[in-house]
Amino acid sequence: MNLHNAEFIKSVVSPQDFMRDGRPQVVFAGKSNVGKSSVINKILNRKNFARVGASPGKTVHINYFMIDNYAYFVDLPGYGYAKVSKAERDRWGKLMEKYFAETDLITLGVMIVDGRHKPTGDDITMAEWFKSTGCPLIIVANKFDKVKNSEADGNLKLIRETLTLPDNVLVLPFSAEKGTNRDQLISAIEKEITA
Repeated sequence: MNLHNAEFIKSVVSPQDFMRDGRPQVVFAGKSNVGKSSVINKILNRKNFARVGASPGKTVHINYFMIDNYAYFVDLPGYGYAKVSKAERDRWGKLMEKYFAETDLITLGVMIVDGRHKPTGDDITMAEWFKSTGCPLIIVANKFDKVKNSEADGNLKLIRETLTLPDNVLVLPFSAEKGTNRDQLISAIEKEITA
């Protein structure tokens, strides 16, 4: 799969526009300002491919990117941003519920958490949504370049325990800024979607 061959396809705000053409869908989720767009950009080695929002919580669309005419990277709206109105949060929740209800859409979940902190309640909810689909899941512990070596193992263990992840779920320390473990993440994604 040639990651350089990536193009933006569309943004959708309603379930009738979900892509349902049978191609694998790698679904990226994470709370606002966890660096989700930066992780996608780092995987694709592109600077501003997935839009990095100036104000968090503004993306309430599901964005589809076609990768090498083979698979989609699906960028879900960031969650958990306090300054978004209740109406927006409700709209977001309904869209997510409908997306996750179509369990055959998701081939692989890539959930991005902040590697420096214990996952939030919203992170736990998102992990449960992914687990409910039965699809494979990878947890990307972003911003890990800012974690002290002495705390690294403890942080990864805390993430695994807080999200109640089975042993087969990869929790990968990652830095979108430095590119740490980019290759490992790409091979983990490729292994799942070409299996």
